[in-house]
Amino acid sequence: VQLQAFGGGLVQAGGLLRLSCAASGRPVSKYAMGWFRQAPGKEREFVAGISSSGGSTFYGDSVKGRFTISRDNAKNTVHLQMNSLKPEDTAVYYCAQAPSGYVRSGWHLSVAYDYWGQGTQVTVSS
Repeated sequence: VQLQAFGGGLVQAGGLLRLSCAASGRPVSKYAMGWFRQAPGKEREFVAGISSSGGSTFYGDSVKGRFTISRDNAKNTVHLQMNSLKPEDTAVYYCAQAPSGYVRSGWHLSVAYDYWGQGTQVTVSS
């Protein structure tokens, strides 16, 4: 299984970015997917998660109402639409795939995911 995250970049505060995570080896339509981020000197933080059906989505408190996770099963890709970006959103963003269609042990837990992408840098300037 390979996950490749892309779409990061430099954006001004208040702007938007759309991250994508392309999966190969295991269909996103059958497995839950998540996005995490890690800023320098900080622990990895849960950003968003989506069930295999797409019917359940979960968000970290700091991004609720601003970020939206979605999936495109035909392209085996998961997206993270990030609006109203803030400087504190600056981090490396990672996509991850869980070993089941729904994460019952806690969407925010890194150990709930068994495959990770390489990360894409998002920098928000003030």
